[in-house]
Amino acid sequence: MSDLRFVPRFVRAVGSVRYLARVFTAVICAVSCGVAIAATGTAPASVATSARPSASAVANHPARAVDASGVAVPDAAGVVDPRRAFLLRDVFAQDVTRRLKVPAAEQRAYADRLQTALGEHMLGNLSGEYVVLVDRNANVQALFIYFRAAPSDGWQMIGASPVSTGRPGEYDHFITPLGVFEHTPSNMDFRSEGTLNENHIRGYGKRDMRIFDLGWAQGERGWGKGGMSQMRFQMHATDPDRLEPLLGIRHSKGCVRIPASLNAFIDHYGILDAEYVALVESGKSLWVLKSDRQVTPWAGRYIVVVDSARKSRPAWAPAPGSKVRAKVPAGADTAD
Repeated sequence: MSDLRFVPRFVRAVGSVRYLARVFTAVICAVSCGVAIAATGTAPASVATSARPSASAVANHPARAVDASGVAVPDAAGVVDPRRAFLLRDVFAQDVTRRLKVPAAEQRAYADRLQTALGEHMLGNLSGEYVVLVDRNANVQALFIYFRAAPSDGWQMIGASPVSTGRPGEYDHFITPLGVFEHTPSNMDFRSEGTLNENHIRGYGKRDMRIFDLGWAQGERGWGKGGMSQMRFQMHATDPDRLEPLLGIRHSKGCVRIPASLNAFIDHYGILDAEYVALVESGKSLWVLKSDRQVTPWAGRYIVVVDSARKSRPAWAPAPGSKVRAKVPAGADTAD
């Protein structure tokens, strides 16, 4: 596991000290400008006017990828400003292919729901770490990542994606439970083998996708006379070809299904790995963690599930179309 840090590389030695100094200055300027763009979404005036490429250059050279290694760069005193956690918004926008454009007013409303849920579980002062929020409402089916630097700050959204939660109506199908769930190595994660079941479905997604295991939870039965029973609560990817296009409607047996690209994002940057990081730092070796991870200083541990009680579907959370639903094979909802 590697922390996020910027390590300059020189491809070949140069003979001139003056040339070396000019190159080093240019690199520092480029990094500074890149951070400014990531933080504000706007290039500095000097960059925008004097270094604008031609149309042909843009066509032949796609826009430069966001460099996630610069997110947690410390200042001169060796301190990492927690507000740099918001730079991961740009990485999310680059890496996560299934995204929702949530209006600012809705982002604030979900921030309030998050704070209320945390307060009800004696976590009202939680800050300095990422938190995953899920709205299980049938008309929404969305996941949000939030962060705030201090308890006095408001929660701000990093990004949002469609999900699928528990669909009632069939045997062994639970309604995804509400509450605050801690992601801990006490319920050790594992990785998908990518194998097909009898319905030719890869229930945990393609090979190597991480299954975030939240342990046993009390879930409401979605069949028979209802009532509560124990269910194994997990968050995981799903079949990329047959089921991922269905994200946005209730379709699981109770778990939270997420896009593969979001699974990789949460895994790679340790969004929910605070306790896994602590275990590794104590000297433990965990096979489930990849060696090339870039864990930020703001790794979290909580998944919060709420129900917004919406009666209609908002435009920013569209449901999959009829053509997508028509291609779903029988028994697909039993994949997890």
